[in-house]
Amino acid sequence: MQSAIALPFSQTSLTRSNRVLGSTGSIFSTPRSLQFCGLRREAFCSSPSNHLTLRSDRVRIRSTRFQVSAAATTNGAPPKSFDYDLIIIGAGVGGHGAALHAVEKGLKTAIIEGDVVGGTCVNRGCVPSKALLAVSGRMRELQNEHHMKSFGLQVSTAGYDRQGVADHANNLATKIRNNLTNSMKALGVDILTGFGSVLGPQKVKYGKDNIITAKNIIIATGSVPFVPKGIEVDGKTVITSDHALKLESVPDWIAIVGSGYIGLEFSDVYTALGSEVTFIEALDQLMPGFDPEISKLAQRVLINPRKIDYHTGVFASKITPAKDGKPVMIELIDAKTKEHKDTLEVDAALIATGRAPFTNGLGLENVNVVTQRGFIPVDERMRVIDGNGKLVPNLYCIGDANGKLMLAHAASAQGISVVEQVTCRDHVLNHLSIPAACFTHPEISMVGLTEPQAREKGEKEGFKVSVAKTSFKANTKALAENEGEGIAKMIYRPDNGEILGVHIFGLHAADLIHEASNAIALGTRIQDIKLAVHAHPTLSEVLDELFKAAKVEGHATTKTGDAKIKLNMNEDDPRGPSDNEKQPSLSKDLIVRSTSMSSFVEDIYARVMFLVSRVFV
Repeated sequence: MQSAIALPFSQTSLTRSNRVLGSTGSIFSTPRSLQFCGLRREAFCSSPSNHLTLRSDRVRIRSTRFQVSAAATTNGAPPKSFDYDLIIIGAGVGGHGAALHAVEKGLKTAIIEGDVVGGTCVNRGCVPSKALLAVSGRMRELQNEHHMKSFGLQVSTAGYDRQGVADHANNLATKIRNNLTNSMKALGVDILTGFGSVLGPQKVKYGKDNIITAKNIIIATGSVPFVPKGIEVDGKTVITSDHALKLESVPDWIAIVGSGYIGLEFSDVYTALGSEVTFIEALDQLMPGFDPEISKLAQRVLINPRKIDYHTGVFASKITPAKDGKPVMIELIDAKTKEHKDTLEVDAALIATGRAPFTNGLGLENVNVVTQRGFIPVDERMRVIDGNGKLVPNLYCIGDANGKLMLAHAASAQGISVVEQVTCRDHVLNHLSIPAACFTHPEISMVGLTEPQAREKGEKEGFKVSVAKTSFKANTKALAENEGEGIAKMIYRPDNGEILGVHIFGLHAADLIHEASNAIALGTRIQDIKLAVHAHPTLSEVLDELFKAAKVEGHATTKTGDAKIKLNMNEDDPRGPSDNEKQPSLSKDLIVRSTSMSSFVEDIYARVMFLVSRVFV
């Protein structure tokens, strides 16, 4: 397997012409998909006059292809002065995504893992939890006699084998972990075992005495469960999500401290398996991180009908594990006054108060980096910032360790973004386009801003905010499944059709959100996407109806009937392009084919100079 490597022409330059400059300044033909961004330093020579030339022995020119290749089996040849092009500390989802993309770009890559490949998500997080939630979803269906009868089905009393359920979660984690490991080995990523730390600039230590160097280093060490002071975790009756995923017991009554994603998902599992649940939430309402309207509906469906009660506006100031026949003791105090409110006696307590970055012992002091509440400070390009506010050269941090967005897929996206940068394509990830989901039954998903956040932004920046909604009760596929409970909500700008946020509560909400997240990422406006065609009958029509329900002042900006494409770039709009329009998008790149050759050459020159600055400086 070979990977083409690309020089960082801007996306616009790639479509302006299918010609590029030869080493003598002549023009020769090459496909529009020409890319040679990840070229190693020894593929270039710098002449005395500081002009950049390509070494002919490193470049193969064919009539139909112009390609610099790196054999995946050998993972490319390293630069002479470094052991690797890229070293990644941490083999979780973020590190794995970065490693695979780095090899695709032709970088010699190593990944260091002190525990097991897959990190939190695969071994103690999103993967095994989805296995448990798959069980809880089926249990709910089988236990809902009215629901089954509506299909004409008769089902005897549903039961479960606890160890069998636990084995399902463990087996899934093992399978995914092996898949990740094998995928990196197959592509030639060196997997190094041992705790990794930064020894100095471009230098890493792992294990006892192993020292290696790299042109660039990515820290991707993830996070661990956060346990507040006063709480004693014994791993049996007072547990974190790490312990809960093993499902060593199903208590009759369990208190869950925290009502965010983790707490909600475990309440779904435990109540489906027969437990009673008590939520303990420090804020004045449950599910504080969700859009308020979605939270209210979710509470009506996910909490009120189930064996769940709750205490809001209180802290669990002290939790003592069960001992000598005594239950778990939980002391509650008022979150504001700190006065004693109540004492609970339960069979078990799950601490779901979020996660803390795993950054201790990484040798950050060797590069003058000071963490902020444990998080490694980074800029918008994930470049690490030292204690003096300056960038640390060639050092990046992705995922939970930087605290920008503590989601596994966000870590992977950040890792890919970093690899794009170190292979000479500047890239800034739009975090507002990254979706999130809570896999309860029904599911909750979201992307972008909540309604209060959007209205606050509108007031500050001087634009109006509108809301569109649609119900699952109007969707044929949802009704066929007897799952009409749910809504989709979109917050947008009526003046230009910019999507600010989308929130969904209903059947397969986690799968439906991606059409909205991709629209935000690509800067697609409502007046365009509402013309898209959705198969009928499918759940995707929930989003179709949502887009069509929006009232936008502008008209559609694309025409495809005569194979011509016209895009509204807001050139005449005094407001200028929105934040999303400033992000590069595929559709905008299609309008540049008529650009003059002089502009193309200027762009080539600018990109080559950018490459020189990134590769040789």
